[in-house]
Amino acid sequence: MTQAMEGQRPPFPPFTLETAIQKVRMAEDGWNSRDPDKVVLAYTIDTVWRNRHEFPLGREQVREFLQRKWAAEREYRLIKELWAFRDNRIGVRFAYESCDHAGNWTRSYGNENWEFAENGLMHRRLASINDVHITEEQRLFHWPQGRRPDDHPGLSDLGL
Repeated sequence: MTQAMEGQRPPFPPFTLETAIQKVRMAEDGWNSRDPDKVVLAYTIDTVWRNRHEFPLGREQVREFLQRKWAAEREYRLIKELWAFRDNRIGVRFAYESCDHAGNWTRSYGNENWEFAENGLMHRRLASINDVHITEEQRLFHWPQGRRPDDHPGLSDLGL
């Protein structure tokens, strides 16, 4: 499928500081929606991923991955922060908190390397992630599920 048939997702590369920050927030908002059907539209049809020990290829495998992920990770809340950018690439650091079905809380820290097609869709997403078990009292992300409020502290503000 050609990029024109896939759609477009501004802002487009090459990125500026402003557009890179915008792209990161758009990704954060999408993931916090926990809607796999919505989230996969930000990726090319033939997107290439590395996520922990899984290597989904294409939107359909990514959709299946996200469905499994969010079925297991309840109370999911994510913060992303721009780390670096150049041309059509963005480096991001992130943290998210979630609870499994047994009530165990985890904060997951990671880095992602993103590569974008000319149409603004993400073609490549390479993620490295580490988990730390936390107690409910150690949680830092307390907004209602969905988009993080604009006045909620980011990762740097939280010392993460």
